Amino acid sequence: MTKIFDMKKITVETFLFLMACANFEAQSLQSPDGKFVMDFQLKQGIPYYHLTYNGNTVIEDSKLGLRLFNDTGAIPINTKTADTKFDLNNGFTKNDEKYDSKNETWQPVLGEKKSYINHYNELAVTLHQSTTNRNIIIKFRLFNDGLGFRYEFPQQENLNYFTIREEDSEFDFPTDMKAWWIVADYDSQEYPYQTTKISEIPARWDQAFDKHSSQTLIKGAVQSPLMLKKEGKEPLYINVAEAAVLHYPASNLEVDAQNFKFKTHLTPDRQGAKGYIQTSSVTPWRTVIVSPKAEIVLDSKMLFNLNEPTKYKDTSYIKPTKYMGVWWEMIIGKSQWAYGEPKTNIHIGTTDYSKVTPNGKHAANNKKVKEYIDFASENGFDGLLVEGWNIGWEDWINHSKEFVFDFITPNPDFDIKILNEYAHSKGLKLIMHHETSGSAINYERWADQAFQLMNTYGYNSVKTGYVGDIIPRGEHHYSQWMIDHYYRIVEKANDYKIMVNSHESVRPGGESRTYPNWVSAEAARGTEHEAFLGNNPDHQTILPFTRWIGGSMDYTPGIFQTKLDYYFPGDKRFVKTTLVKQLALYVVMYMPVQMAADLPENYKKHMDAFQFIKDVAADWDETKILSAEPGDYIITARKAKGTENWFVGGITDENKRDYKVDFSFLNKNQKYEATIYQDGKDADYIDNPQDYAIYKKTITNKSKIKFKMARSGGFAVTIKPVKN
Repeated sequence: MTKIFDMKKITVETFLFLMACANFEAQSLQSPDGKFVMDFQLKQGIPYYHLTYNGNTVIEDSKLGLRLFNDTGAIPINTKTADTKFDLNNGFTKNDEKYDSKNETWQPVLGEKKSYINHYNELAVTLHQSTTNRNIIIKFRLFNDGLGFRYEFPQQENLNYFTIREEDSEFDFPTDMKAWWIVADYDSQEYPYQTTKISEIPARWDQAFDKHSSQTLIKGAVQSPLMLKKEGKEPLYINVAEAAVLHYPASNLEVDAQNFKFKTHLTPDRQGAKGYIQTSSVTPWRTVIVSPKAEIVLDSKMLFNLNEPTKYKDTSYIKPTKYMGVWWEMIIGKSQWAYGEPKTNIHIGTTDYSKVTPNGKHAANNKKVKEYIDFASENGFDGLLVEGWNIGWEDWINHSKEFVFDFITPNPDFDIKILNEYAHSKGLKLIMHHETSGSAINYERWADQAFQLMNTYGYNSVKTGYVGDIIPRGEHHYSQWMIDHYYRIVEKANDYKIMVNSHESVRPGGESRTYPNWVSAEAARGTEHEAFLGNNPDHQTILPFTRWIGGSMDYTPGIFQTKLDYYFPGDKRFVKTTLVKQLALYVVMYMPVQMAADLPENYKKHMDAFQFIKDVAADWDETKILSAEPGDYIITARKAKGTENWFVGGITDENKRDYKVDFSFLNKNQKYEATIYQDGKDADYIDNPQDYAIYKKTITNKSKIKFKMARSGGFAVTIKPVKN
């Protein structure tokens, strides 16, 4: 029976009740395969979303919205004082809802597969705030591997400029779960991963970090991407991250450990503002990847799909690159970046470097660089990175000095013209290094001249660095101003047909789809920390589930001489890995700019093992995650771009492990020659890291081979078709 109300006799209480019922009406969205359902609803004017997978709750009702300082774009003098009338997290009614869908295939310029599938269903809900007469849109996209959502702000009379105080996107999980996490920071992601329950994060937090050159910790919060696992008979793997971080700060996740809840925490500037918005505008996507299989999470391309296609007209200059570097010897302390020991501080443009006393340890000198060029060229590499080539390294650390480098003036012992000609004669290109010393504003000042210099001498890729506190002072590595800076540099680099590999920058969120010349980034704890404070043996088994979800990392693997007492007797530092695990990282970790990081002298002692680094591809037509468990092991197979050659890599944590590879992914009726690199029978990352065995074997798609991995060890396989 339908109840009909006489509007003339309706009471205020009844009217409010009816409005509340209308607000509880949920809008539902299904994934293309029907396994995910996302429900959106308003509760007393507050937006919530809810996510299920196969009928089971993944995310309980979780709030959405933003808190603002005001709607004029100005910031109150006292930013601690807030006027909630400006907030965009309550008082809403639903104005409109629109559904859409897309099923497309697109090809990345560089990627783990020849093409990616972008298949989703979409719901866009328009909300109206009557007290301020403002509208916002919350857009949801549901894929077969999870959910993405963002806020959109159409241009309108009452919402032109505003300043964000905080974003209130929540992720409320129904149960305590295993978590792989690092501490939250506005300036660094280079921390060791922790493995605890969500409920145990606060107790571990104070012991989960070490000192960095630029560090602004957020007590009780963690960084994304965050990897989670619901354990039990029906395990579920969950990854929480963000995509398309453009014109907006990067976020961390505040932890409510008691309720297993996370909430976004944006990076501020020194005024406490977390975003200056001019409509029309959109926020980054908040993402939740979900699967009962860890391999599917690892293989997800959701973050890339949530970015826009590139507008670049010419991407022909963007190519996979295998390179060596005058680098590791400075990292371990064998050489130095600085040319000399000045008697006074350095002033770029006025200091006479002929009067600077050489220190005798400067690595970027003509003789040494030529030796590196010879070895890299003889072994088929594309490029050679040279750090410390330019003046200014002598006095920039910890001085908050704005004008440290001009990015165009080489040291007296580095002849840029002669070395470039020598490299080109050997079929090799040098890779420019631009350490900004955190002075982003100075880098922008010099960028055109620096890139013009690169064009003049035939450099086509640059490694940028942002070590130290950011200048403009008061900005952070992940604040809105710096996010915009990274893209200004990348776009300018594209004008000069230059690829960018950034270090100490923001982590990627799939933006390489839009900006394909931003080919890689560091933005996590890489190999260099093996010479500083160390990486745990499980570190490389976690990173692909976290840092790699949104894009390539320049991890700089390939260290064969893992014990540093080889250089410095009594030195207890060592790289916590076997030699073969270093080989396997080239397959497990996707790196289109791929470094062989060790010294030539160490490779010359193990040329049989070095052959794998020479052979392995850097760009792929196909990737298959054969088996994986975060924190334990990863086994990956990849097919090289434009060939029928496959490479397989497997790594493990501090535990020995056996794994049988099923080669059924190979073509039928085809024989292959497999060259197998595996840990020796006595291999151990502490006691015997350089023990390895190499052998060849004919295989087919019916073959199965069992590999034994030593502690923090692995295996690597090169597979090539046998010609009939």
